[in-house]
Amino acid sequence: MAKLRIKQVRSKIGHPIDQKRTLAALGLRKINHTKEVEASPAVLGMINKVKHLISVEEI
Repeated sequence: MAKLRIKQVRSKIGHPIDQKRTLAALGLRKINHTKEVEASPAVLGMINKVKHLISVEEI
């Protein structure tokens, strides 16, 4: 599967708890934190849920 580089670009403050937990499940802790993940269906669903808080690029 493809690898994705995800980066948190907006704050999670003021957003619902499920979105905060989704960011934590993706491994993002604070703004400008970057992770590389495999593009599985579960991860793509999580990315879709918080797409307004992160940026995604394919590696």
